[in-house]
Amino acid sequence: MPMIDSVIITCALTGAGDTVGRSPHVPVTPEQIARSAVEAAEAGAAVVHIHVRDPETGAPARDPRLYREVVERVKETGTDVVINLTAGMGGDLVIDPEHPLTHLPGTDLVSGLDRLPHVEDLLPDICTLDCGSLNFGDGSNLYVSTPDMLRTGAKRIQELGVRPELEIFDTGQLWFAKQLLAEGLLDDPTVFQLCMGIPWGAPAEPGVLQSMVNMLPEGAQWASFALGRMQMPWVAQSILLGGNVRVGLEDNLYLSRGVKATNGQLVERAVQITELLGANVATPDEARQRLGLKPRA
Repeated sequence: MPMIDSVIITCALTGAGDTVGRSPHVPVTPEQIARSAVEAAEAGAAVVHIHVRDPETGAPARDPRLYREVVERVKETGTDVVINLTAGMGGDLVIDPEHPLTHLPGTDLVSGLDRLPHVEDLLPDICTLDCGSLNFGDGSNLYVSTPDMLRTGAKRIQELGVRPELEIFDTGQLWFAKQLLAEGLLDDPTVFQLCMGIPWGAPAEPGVLQSMVNMLPEGAQWASFALGRMQMPWVAQSILLGGNVRVGLEDNLYLSRGVKATNGQLVERAVQITELLGANVATPDEARQRLGLKPRA
């Protein structure tokens, strides 16, 4: 797949990981998340990917009121940016390894439809759809997204007229996403996010990414990211293989060794890499056109 002329940069602002205590720049409150979204957009991100957190504790949350406040705050600024809301919360299962039918603290597991109330409420440009289950890191943490859940969720997202970003953590998940397309539960253009280096999904290895790119359906729009120190090398890797990119504090806290980053700084670095490779940075309107989104209201 040839390198594209115009690269869409997504900034994943805060995520759901245990990162709040590891960097003062990870946004927590709706005000902080919205401010960080504006900062990322001004730095060159066409898309912002939004999780929310408990404003008091910093723990991951899925309260629709928090999503509404973030989105309203971003829109009140007049900032032109594509809104991408996670719909992956509610898939966490922590089991007792000695008594696996017993779930432990940290479990937040709900149905496919119960992961979507904020999407139904806000009708964002994009929401994510995590396309399979995964052993999530070491220990006994599982992310659960079964074929039945995915079919139900994909159908509802399609009914709402929201574009799903298909989060792919391994090759089997890409295989199943193509099955959803074959069943008519996804509309063209399909939008894929190839998520690399998350234990224990697809490793951040160029050959693996190339293999996944080779599996994509014809006409798909795609991006990829990798965690930690691989974030910026993966910007180049994705562009060279013809894709878009994602950076942000959800996936990496550092600008360089020992130097904590802001979302804006990570986007600025991605812009530099993009331009040094001879590509342009896509505007939000260009991203909307390529991703099959409605024009800005």
